[in-house]
Amino acid sequence: MPNSLKSICDQKVYNQVFDDHVEELRNFLYYRCGDMAQAEDITQDAFIKLWNHCKKVLFEKARGFLYKVAKNQFYNEVTHKKVVLDYEKIPHSTFNNETPQFKMEENEFMINLQESINRLPQGQREVFLLNRVDKKTYREIAELLGVSQKAIEKRMHKALVKLRKTIKNI
Repeated sequence: MPNSLKSICDQKVYNQVFDDHVEELRNFLYYRCGDMAQAEDITQDAFIKLWNHCKKVLFEKARGFLYKVAKNQFYNEVTHKKVVLDYEKIPHSTFNNETPQFKMEENEFMINLQESINRLPQGQREVFLLNRVDKKTYREIAELLGVSQKAIEKRMHKALVKLRKTIKNI
């Protein structure tokens, strides 16, 4: 049968491709990474992808497909290892240096801030929360409330002035 008529989806053809290329591909990857287990895993993944894409891959292109998939997988693993190593280099604090006094004061501050926000007039509170919590722009808030952007800016300014005064007193 001519190569152009062979289908990778045919089990016999797939087995032929596997037998012809598995050792060569595994050795290529082993020479790249120096880890036989990793080379075998990547080789196996490449052949699985070949089987999963057998309708799209021509018999003549099977070897190239396998090498392309294997190289990409290898580079993805190398990139992942670099990210992990870079993260491990970052010093991580294993203790909490916040004192109980600090935590108590922080809780009191948050309660007072929440009460201050709740005491704002409804229009100012609404604009403040939409902007600071929901991350909406002034333009989006204006469209949502059906008022001008200038009106939203004014409400936000008044809300911030009142909150600053309240925070100074806390």
